Parts: sequence; C-alpha cells; structure tokens
Amino acid sequence: MGTKTGLMLDMTSRFTCKGKPIYNLMGTSTFTEYTVVADIAVAKINPQAPLESCLIGCGFATGYGAAVNTAKVTPGSTCAVFGLGGVGFSAIAGCKAAGASRIIGVGTHKEKFPKAIEMGATECLNPKDFDKPIYEVICEKTNGGVDFAIECAGRIETMMNALQSTYCGSGVVTVVLGLSSPNEHLTLNPLLLLTGRSLKGSIFGGFKGDEVSKLVDDYMKKKINVNFLVSTKLTLDQINKAFELLTSGQGVRSIMVY
Repeated sequence: MGTKTGLMLDMTSRFTCKGKPIYNLMGTSTFTEYTVVADIAVAKINPQAPLESCLIGCGFATGYGAAVNTAKVTPGSTCAVFGLGGVGFSAIAGCKAAGASRIIGVGTHKEKFPKAIEMGATECLNPKDFDKPIYEVICEKTNGGVDFAIECAGRIETMMNALQSTYCGSGVVTVVLGLSSPNEHLTLNPLLLLTGRSLKGSIFGGFKGDEVSKLVDDYMKKKINVNFLVSTKLTLDQINKAFELLTSGQGVRSIMVY
C-alpha cells in the first residue's frame, strides 16, 4: 500500500519541507543524498562496484529476471518483448541468455532497433508500420504466436497485444512489467486464458533483495553486462534534462552523478 501512496509501509512520511510531507516513489526516493527505506529495499554490495551498478537495482534486474525467473523462457523458444527501453533491452538479454531462438522486439522508436538487435533480438517491429494490431502481425510471422511475451511499456493496449501475441497452448506465458496508471484497468475475455495462456505480473524480475549483491558481483566479473543501459551521465542540476530524455523516449537510461 505504501508504494501506491508515496508513504512508508507504516503509512508515514519521514521527510518534510517547510512543514509539508515529502512523498517517495516506490518506497525508495533515490534522488536524495540520504533517505529512509524499508529493510527489504536495501542490499549491501561490494564497495568497489562501479557507478553503473546502480542500474542493476531496478531496470536490469526487472527485465532480465522477468525472462529467466518469472517467464522461465526455455531454450529454442520464441519470444516477443514489447517496449524497447532499459527494461525491454534487459528482457531481451534475459531471453537470449535463456536460449530463445527467436526474439521479436516491439517498439515505436526505430532508432532503438539497432540496440535491440545488438542485445539479442532477431528482428524488430514498429506497430505504426502496420494497418492491423501488432499481435496479428506477430501471430502471422510465428505460425500462431510466440511462446513468451514480456510487456515493458506500461500501456493497457500493449498488455493486451502482448497477451494476444502468444499462441493457444499450455505453458504460454505473458509477463506484465509496465506500470500503468492506477485509474486504468485490464479487461479481457476469459477465453484468452481458457485456451491455455497464462498472465503473470513480476516485480523486480523475481529477484530477492539479497540477490542484488550477487548480480553486482556477476557484473564485476563480467558475467552479465549493464553498460548497454547507459545513455548519458548527468549532474543533479541537469535532472530536468534527464526527465526530458525519459519522457521523449530518447536514449535508455541517464545516470545522475551527485
């Protein structure tokens, strides 16, 4: 409940400014030099870890883990990843690491297609290039649909396209990662599930807080790579520029240097 209201789990705020409470985002508030968080939101990592390790704490772990932990992508399978931002690229990396033979990236920013291919996507599709729903295009290209779909855009329409892009059969999984508006609701025909599909949610890619330390260690040992997520490094006084890049869909991730 606290993450929805901008409060701690005990429904209080630990910060004020001029007598007014300051609310947090998702229980962290990481734009502060000092903060107060629940113990489940803290992980002790190697003090020698480079700055880029900060990207493991959400974007990378969420996308990568959605593929390997939540969806449990299988070797030789087909996948579709909707949304080509930091989480989407990480999901593509997870699908590739799990051995998927075909990975379709779906996004509206074509300038990101080369990066998606570099991460492991075998092809990319722009929904704006077609006069039919993108799920129909994917189903036509994959003889009925993909084995796994991962939604990283946070739009109800995209979630439905992801679900409908999977084929009718048991073991077919759609994982929803995107954060939609709290006022929006997903409405679907039960037949989509009765035909064997399954719909799952995933938070932090199914990783536990104490597993972050191992992910950081793996990054430092070059077992995993997160450098692909870094578009630019900005100082705190440039934070508005970072938000502009985020909302415009340009780049992948900006690292704020204090």
